[in-house]
Amino acid sequence: MVYLNLLIAYLKIGLFGFGGGYAMLSLIQHEAVEVIHMGESSPWLTSKEFTDIVAISQMTPGPIGINSATYIGYVATNGNILGSVLATTAVCLPSFILVLLISHILLRHKDNTYIKSVFSGLRPVVVGLIASAALILMNKENFPDYTSSILIAIGAFILVRYTKIHPIWIIVLAGTAGFFIY
Repeated sequence: MVYLNLLIAYLKIGLFGFGGGYAMLSLIQHEAVEVIHMGESSPWLTSKEFTDIVAISQMTPGPIGINSATYIGYVATNGNILGSVLATTAVCLPSFILVLLISHILLRHKDNTYIKSVFSGLRPVVVGLIASAALILMNKENFPDYTSSILIAIGAFILVRYTKIHPIWIIVLAGTAGFFIY
């Protein structure tokens, strides 16, 4: 039953997770942490485990949606590789199919004003989904001291906006500040 639950959950996540991995995070968290799936006694992950997989996904190559699907599929099936493969395939399959279908249609209608309007409306929705993912990750496990985190973010913003310092150095500076503060 867990394999069917994984398949359905990750097909939904893949189908409705517009905007990439960060936009998918709220859907992934809902399915993995909050929902008790049919025939199961508990959610697949705890909130702490979900936070850990997001952190691990940032340190490993590959998209966060695929990395988390692979890990959650593995954990949900008690260490079975088939669960990882199933969840990873299920999260990618809707996008693959939609891209094939929609690219064919868009190439024929790329100058249509309605199509252009739809895309201009989708941009703010994707930004909102990414902001939602950021808010989900703002918990006491990730930010034990909000004041310091906000000061680091404001400092990084000021450096990016008003100096010629390369963004990589600003990331290194913010990471170093966070290391010493926390």
